[in-house]
Amino acid sequence: MKNCKLFVTVALAALVFTGCNCFNQMAKNSDEVTITCTPEVLALNNGKVEADITVTFPQYYFNKKAVIKVTPVVVFGGGMVEGATKYFQGDKVKENYTVVSATGGQYTQHVEFPYEARMANSELRLLVEVKCPKGKCKTFTLINANTGALPTKSEAAALAAGGKDAEAIKAAFALPVAKGVNTLQSDLDYAAAMGNTANNYKNVTTVVTKADILYAINSSRVAKKAGETEDLKAFKENVVAQQSNDRATQKLYVHGYASPDGPEKFNDNLSSARSKSGHKAAEKILKDTGMSLDQASYGEDWEGFKELVAASDIEDKDIILQVLSRYDSSTQREAEIKNMSAVFTELKKEILPKLRRAQLVNSTDIKGKTDAEMAALINSGRLDELTNEELLYMAESVLEDGKAKVTVLEYTAKKFNDARAYNNLGVAYAKLGEAQKALTSFEKAAQLGLNNNEINSNLALANLANGNVSKAQQYAAAADAKTKAMISAAQGNYSSAASTLSGYNAAIAKVMNNDLTSAKSAIAADKSAKADYLRAVIASKEGDLNTAKAELQNAISKDASLAAKAAKDVNLKNLFASGFKL
Repeated sequence: MKNCKLFVTVALAALVFTGCNCFNQMAKNSDEVTITCTPEVLALNNGKVEADITVTFPQYYFNKKAVIKVTPVVVFGGGMVEGATKYFQGDKVKENYTVVSATGGQYTQHVEFPYEARMANSELRLLVEVKCPKGKCKTFTLINANTGALPTKSEAAALAAGGKDAEAIKAAFALPVAKGVNTLQSDLDYAAAMGNTANNYKNVTTVVTKADILYAINSSRVAKKAGETEDLKAFKENVVAQQSNDRATQKLYVHGYASPDGPEKFNDNLSSARSKSGHKAAEKILKDTGMSLDQASYGEDWEGFKELVAASDIEDKDIILQVLSRYDSSTQREAEIKNMSAVFTELKKEILPKLRRAQLVNSTDIKGKTDAEMAALINSGRLDELTNEELLYMAESVLEDGKAKVTVLEYTAKKFNDARAYNNLGVAYAKLGEAQKALTSFEKAAQLGLNNNEINSNLALANLANGNVSKAQQYAAAADAKTKAMISAAQGNYSSAASTLSGYNAAIAKVMNNDLTSAKSAIAADKSAKADYLRAVIASKEGDLNTAKAELQNAISKDASLAAKAAKDVNLKNLFASGFKL
C-alpha cells in the first residue's frame, strides 16, 4: 500500500515554556522539527490500528537536561485510548531513555491500538509531557502541544482528579498527526466466499424393480408354473400401484439371458429366444394393465454371474472373481473355471440356474413435488412432510429470504443431525450477519464428520468474520484459494489478495491497494447497495464528488443503514467537506 505522509511543524517548542527553564532555548530552530505519520489516514488491519510516527529533531535543538514524554492517543467522540509512551532525553540526563544529542536525530515510534467501532471517526494525536531539573516542570508536566502553554490551575486540578474532564483536557492538549480510521477492511464480505455443501435432491427419482422367469438348461420354453411365482406377482402389483400414481412414469422391459456355460454363439441365440418367449409370457401376466413391454437379449450373463458369485458363500469365490478380472474372453473364462472341477460343480448347482432367465424390468421415473408445492408446505409450517434432501434443496436453490433459509436449515439440522445442514446453516447465518452463530454451526458440521475443502474454507472465513485471524490460518492449508486470499486481505496483504479474488471482495482489496480503476471494473456489474457505496468511496478518493454523491444516494436508497456508516467514513471526508449533507 502506498502511504501518504503528513508533515506537521511541532508547536511545542515554538513558545517559551514559562517556568520550564530548560525548554527556553529549544525555541530556536523549532520550525525544523517535524513529525511524520505513516499512514496519513489510519487503516483498520487485522483488528488493529497501526502507524509509524517519526520525529526529526534539528541540530542544537534539544536541551541536554530536558526530558520529553510522548504518548500517542486515539481521540474520538466521548473518549480516548492511550498507546505506549516514548521518552526522549538530553545527553546529560541520568535516565535510561532515548538520547537526543546536540547533533539532533530522527526517531520512529510504532503505535498500535486494538480497534473499537467508536474509533471510526477519530484522530491520532500526541500527548506531550516535559520535565526539567529546575522550575515548574521538575516532574512530568502536560503541555498544550498545539500552543506550548502549561495547564492553568483549574486545568491542573482537573488533570489530577482524572475522569472525563481530564480526558477532555488531554484531548485538547494533544497534537493531531493523523485523521480518521479507514475501516474498509471490515467491509470484506466473508459470507460471499462461503460455500454450501451439495445436496442429493433429484426432482425425478428412478426406481427399478425386477422379476425373473427361469428356464431349464438350453431351453427357451416357459414352463407352466414359471409365470406364477411370488416375485412375478409382486412385480405386477407394483406396476398396478404405480399406475395410480400421477407422478410416476413406467417403462417395462424383458431382457433375455443365458448362463455363461456352453458355446457363446449358441447362448446368444438362446438368450434371444428367451427374450421372445419371456416377452410373450410377460404380456399375458400384465394384459389387464394395458402396459406394453420392450424386449432385448444380452447373451451370456457374465455380470449377473459376477454379482451372484460375489454374494455367495462359495469357498473359492475370490479365485473365480480373479479369473473374471484377468480374462475378457468368454471362452477363456469358462475354460479356467471348468478347470476348478469342485468349484464348477457348485456353480452348476447354485449359480448357473439363476442366470437362465428372462428378466422383467420396471424402470419407474417418479417426479417429486414441485418447487411451489414444497414452498407451500414450508410457508404453512409443514416441514415434517418434506425429506432431508428436499429441505436442503429448497434452502439452497429456491428460498430467497435469508430468515426463511435459516428456519428451514435449523429444522433440518436438528431433525436429521446432518453435517451438510449445519454447514449450510452456517452460510445462512453468515449472510444475515450472525458471525458467531455461523462459526458454531460450522464447528458442529465438522464434529459430525464433515471434512472437506468447503468446511475448512468456511471455518477459516467464519473465524475471520469473528476477528480470529490466527485461528483462521489453522484452516488455511485445507482451504480453497479464494479463502486463502481472504486471509491475505484480512492481514493487509491486499496486492496478493486482489490477484485471486473477484467481484466485490477484489474491489475492496484493490481500493486498499490504491488501484481505483481496477476496483471500479471489479464491481461494474454489481448493482447492490454495498457496491454503490464502494463506488462512492472510490469516486470520493478520485475527487469526482458528483459521482460520489450520486452513488452514495443510490446506496442509501437501497439500504438506509448506510447513511450512519457514511457519516463516520473517513473515505468520504472530501464529499462531506464539499458541503454534501445526508
